Amino acid sequence: MDANPLTKIAYKTLQQGKSIAGLAHKEISSRLMNLISPDNDLKNFDIDKNLLIEIQKSMDELREEDWKDYEENIYPQKLLFDEPWLRYLVQYPKVWLDMPNTWERRKNHKVNDLPKTIDKDNYPNYYLRNFHHQTDGYLSDFSASIYDLQVDILFNGSANSMRRRILKPLKEGLDNFKDRKNSSIKILDVATGSGRTLKQLRGAFQKAKIVGLDLSDSYLKEASRHISDLDGDLIELIKGNAEDLPFKDNSLQAVTCVYLFHELPRTIREKVLKEFFRVLEPGGTLVLADSIQIIDSPNFISIMEGFYKNFHEPFYCDYIKDNLDSKMEEIGFNNIRTKSFFMTKVWSAIKY
Repeated sequence: MDANPLTKIAYKTLQQGKSIAGLAHKEISSRLMNLISPDNDLKNFDIDKNLLIEIQKSMDELREEDWKDYEENIYPQKLLFDEPWLRYLVQYPKVWLDMPNTWERRKNHKVNDLPKTIDKDNYPNYYLRNFHHQTDGYLSDFSASIYDLQVDILFNGSANSMRRRILKPLKEGLDNFKDRKNSSIKILDVATGSGRTLKQLRGAFQKAKIVGLDLSDSYLKEASRHISDLDGDLIELIKGNAEDLPFKDNSLQAVTCVYLFHELPRTIREKVLKEFFRVLEPGGTLVLADSIQIIDSPNFISIMEGFYKNFHEPFYCDYIKDNLDSKMEEIGFNNIRTKSFFMTKVWSAIKY
């Protein structure tokens, strides 16, 4: 595909603008927290000049990969510019107003500050916590409404670019079913959250049947808002646990999962991988995207350490050392491939 040079300039300008905005927000909010709550236990990320150079290089490589996949027709141009600006504008004041609550939870190590109205019996214990010191954890409409904006700030505006890294290996894996009608292909997105990955999937797979599964009613409602106006068949949303997927054996052609595994205990990660294997039919594709790990991103160890020290991520320290490749192989997956993009690592594997 021959892209208009002006379009690429617009894309790069957009990405750089989001990066600057994310960095500015973090700098201002950190200074404000240190002024208002100087005894808050915020650890330094130890970002020296050389690390900053590595970060910028990694972000540039991510953007080039994002643009290249568009040029190779992996996904349409509109995904490159798909940003809910009006919604972000409305939600941004809520992020600021909620910051004192986040600081207070961090300061006092309050990690189970959840809505009193929830039925805790409906959720696994590891889920019932304030990940990232986030208000209500994943269990309120308020949390769901500001989540996407918070993640985009955390990743300096690169969240969607990193999510899109699942699309190329997914398309390659689904070539195993190229003799079938596109409308017969079923893709399950596990831990679908607020639906941002679903939008990417629908953009790349116009005719496939797409299902999003999540444990949170609030996040499923938020996802419904995001996907209601998409072209193509209606995306199905299901409340469910990745440990016990409500699908028959060998019934799906693809499973995707973005940013779940670092929030699971080690034993649960393996259990979930086994569920993915069970529901995929032979030839089916699994594509995971999650945080980078020490083994392939040693230059960013200080960032990884800063993440689990500053945010409530009790399983992250174990995750960054966990050999998921080995687990996948033991379960029965083949053609296991991995590649890292900025702060995200992507796995792809086939069930034979």
